[in-house]
Amino acid sequence: MESQRQLKVARMLQRELGDIFQREAKGKFGGAMITVTKVNVTRDISIARVYLSLFATDDKAALLESIKLHTGEIRYQLGKRIRNQVRQIPELEFFEDDSLDYIEKIDNLLDE
Repeated sequence: MESQRQLKVARMLQRELGDIFQREAKGKFGGAMITVTKVNVTRDISIARVYLSLFATDDKAALLESIKLHTGEIRYQLGKRIRNQVRQIPELEFFEDDSLDYIEKIDNLLDE
């Protein structure tokens, strides 16, 4: 069970990372639409696991690797935004959230 502090930090990270991907990192990833669907933080708020939905791209694996290569830069942008709200900027780990693809696959199977 996550504490109130973890939930609060996770919501803040989700909002700020979503804004970073929408505005500042838009041109870096080939115009792909990147949505932050969920953020989980560890108890000590040192690691944040960020789940992303990737749209408008042919190769999702390559896009995810590109995002992982730019983790330091994304964390720096995040740090500039939240430095007054947390003591330590958490390390970021990015994962693909394929739940929307799964839902779409189920819908297509039900339509057949």
